[in-house]
Amino acid sequence: MVIDTATAACSVALFAGERLLARAHALVGRGHAEQLLPMIAQLPDGGRAELILVDIGPGSFTGVRVGVAAARALALGWEVEARGYSSLPLIAAAAFARAGHRELVAVLEGGHGEVFMQGFTAPPLLATDALASRPPAAALAAIGDRAAIGEGTRRLAPLAPDREWEHALPDAADALLLPLAFRALPPRPLYGRAPDAKPVPSGVEPSR
Repeated sequence: MVIDTATAACSVALFAGERLLARAHALVGRGHAEQLLPMIAQLPDGGRAELILVDIGPGSFTGVRVGVAAARALALGWEVEARGYSSLPLIAAAAFARAGHRELVAVLEGGHGEVFMQGFTAPPLLATDALASRPPAAALAAIGDRAAIGEGTRRLAPLAPDREWEHALPDAADALLLPLAFRALPPRPLYGRAPDAKPVPSGVEPSR
């Protein structure tokens, strides 16, 4: 089974080997916690599977945590393994399969007006850049003349209105488009940027 709650979309999919048995996908905004478990319950046999894959981010802080927590809990209850994959390679893999691109940059909404971004080539699927969180102008400069795909492109469009931008969100049903190495990550959140809150050093009184 695959769980994807890292962005404004919430999706689940159930596979038998490489064959897709059932899927559900909805644009929920911030309602992942309320939508996810009913989606899983509607899958055949309640989604029970020998392996659980989950999108670990980057993306929505809350959405990522909801998906990872659900995957871990189900894996524990079913006594199966949970593994993770990243949202950016998934968007890239789906775009390569759909449109025949050879190089692109996956772009998702980030925090504080920034975007998460990472470049890829295919085939085979390979990352050409490290995951980064950048302001839109810096992201646009880093993209150069490469195609850019993902929900984060809406932040870039006002800066380059003459370019063609493609909106896309991760979908659990596309997970097996990822090579095995991309879907064998530890099932823990990949936030994509440092936390805003800094820990207070030991022995230092926090400001009031």
